[in-house]
Amino acid sequence: MAQFDLPLAELETYSPQIDEPADFDDFWSSTLTEARAAGGAPVVERVDTGLTEIVVDDVTFPGFGGHPIKAWLTRPAHAEGPLPAVVEFVGYGGGRGLPHERLGAAAAGYAHLVMDTRGQGSAWGTGGDTPDPVGTGPSSPGFMTRGVLDPHDHYYRRVFTDGVRAVDAVRAIDGIDASKVAVTGGSQGGGIAVAVSGLVPDLVAAMPDVPFLCHYRRAVQVSDAFPYGEITQYLHVHRTHEDAVWHTFSYLDGVSFARRARAAALFSTALMDAVCPPSTVYAAYNAWGERAGGVEKEIDVYPYNGHEGGEGYRFPRHVGWLAKHLA
Repeated sequence: MAQFDLPLAELETYSPQIDEPADFDDFWSSTLTEARAAGGAPVVERVDTGLTEIVVDDVTFPGFGGHPIKAWLTRPAHAEGPLPAVVEFVGYGGGRGLPHERLGAAAAGYAHLVMDTRGQGSAWGTGGDTPDPVGTGPSSPGFMTRGVLDPHDHYYRRVFTDGVRAVDAVRAIDGIDASKVAVTGGSQGGGIAVAVSGLVPDLVAAMPDVPFLCHYRRAVQVSDAFPYGEITQYLHVHRTHEDAVWHTFSYLDGVSFARRARAAALFSTALMDAVCPPSTVYAAYNAWGERAGGVEKEIDVYPYNGHEGGEGYRFPRHVGWLAKHLA
């Protein structure tokens, strides 16, 4: 794959106008109020994994509609005092997997909650454990067009709400410093992290890597790669649904959430990424913190990589960023 998107100099100033509905804030405020009203405290059960330096809890917390959402919480075994927490969201099609697969944050001294993504977990990795009990109308295979004709019905309304409730849940667990919470994730996980950052105003840090779910229209225009290709596939069949589809996505675009973010942000993008084109990432990055008058942010660029982005090179960058902002 060659570098197919805008030149880097243009990406650095790319600030597109996107369709943002006038009731965007009211839509999400009422959504979160309803979810929190469903109530329920997280259920935390210690798991014996054989690890001696890390403790693991199996967490179940109420997400959208009060639906039970699973997560793993890992912490240093001998930590003293409340710990800062990192909430991680998973890439498209994956699940929370097994608890020993993500030990880096706990090994660095943080509590780490990795949220299962409802209805996913069977495309790669070692599985997920959270069903999505909500049905859907006609859609293309995958998750992008589930409930796509009404923003109230869309799949990602539920998932973004689950992400906010994951932050609520980790803050309610004993031994967590509720004032020091960061969010992170790659691809879909990065997109969820962007959305949650726009919905939770007092996060300390966000680390979205090659984030998905940003500037949907641009993604469809410049790439036919999936999962954005699910939108094209759907509209290829449902020719009269275009206006309704884009209306729904106007409530779910990462650029709108980024504008409302207040946390310090460390992004990454790859210039050969056809799955999450760099212009879609920069659209969110350049908008980050607009409503707050600007916040600290950085972006790492990988010129010769595709959607894998920085892979293992991200961990030392994340640890350094966390040490700076969660210490």
